[in-house]
Amino acid sequence: MKRLLYVLFLVYGMTFASADTPITPNNTDPKIGDVLKIKTPKRVSFKHIDFPRLNFIVKRGSIASYKSVHEELVVVKEVNDDNGDIHVILERKDGKKFFGYLKQVKANYTESIEAGEIIKVES
Repeated sequence: MKRLLYVLFLVYGMTFASADTPITPNNTDPKIGDVLKIKTPKRVSFKHIDFPRLNFIVKRGSIASYKSVHEELVVVKEVNDDNGDIHVILERKDGKKFFGYLKQVKANYTESIEAGEIIKVES
């Protein structure tokens, strides 16, 4: 009976010991010049990419929709490490402006990769 109890404690301890390993994302840290693709968000708006709200897009004379940036290729122009979060400055690969007036946008790289808003394009 004691052996069975020791075996159960051993198995119980080993399962929690292996669960403490940190999960690392597949994507490595971004570098300047990396190409990313903006995906369709699961919500109505983007949470981790700092696009303007739809009412500001309308005030600038564009259509109130994020569809123009879905599946768009962007290039990393700048990488900043702010308190453990990696923020990147993104520009469109074709050189056009986002919504007709934004040259660059800022994004939280780690959270937007996890949320599926952007993915890294393999070259």
